[in-house]
Amino acid sequence: MATEILNDALFYQSYEIIGGEKFMSPAANLTHSDIIGRLYLFIGNYLMEHKNGYIYSDNVDVHFSDGSLYKPDLCVVLKANEKILAGRKNIFGAPDMVVEVLSHSTRKKDTTIKKDTYEAQGVKEYWIVNPWDKSVTVFLLRDGKYFLDDVYKLFDAEELKTLTDEEQAELKHEVPVSICEGLNVPLEFVFSWGY
Repeated sequence: MATEILNDALFYQSYEIIGGEKFMSPAANLTHSDIIGRLYLFIGNYLMEHKNGYIYSDNVDVHFSDGSLYKPDLCVVLKANEKILAGRKNIFGAPDMVVEVLSHSTRKKDTTIKKDTYEAQGVKEYWIVNPWDKSVTVFLLRDGKYFLDDVYKLFDAEELKTLTDEEQAELKHEVPVSICEGLNVPLEFVFSWGY
């Protein structure tokens, strides 16, 4: 028992509670962290400029009414919903927007049980960012159910050559944030490496 307490104190481990089960959260790799940082900067600047919300990265506990405890890669809480910030110590309730960046260890949970929980708990907008194919899948909540808004993909020069002129003309280069009027996040910014 004393060894467990000592180990916990010396090596604090981040965890989530999903479906009543405790899962350790491994540290993110650099690509994962870079994407989160870029989204944090872009969306955070908008929220500061408009003074209409808060943005948090993956070091914040989000407690849901079903007993789940998640640490989303990114979440946004609008001013109108700030009562869930619980004295600015943790989040108790559904953020307005959640972003999860896929990794090999979290991919299945992010696209299934977490998506289902976010939907059931009333998260209005859910983004799943895929760093391998440079895409953002956006789900929007309507009448308590998620509907696929779109899959926004950044094509490289070689991939663009495989598309027809009509397909290229239909490409979307920005991802709209539905909870923030007029905010569109450029895909090229999200998936750039470094500064």
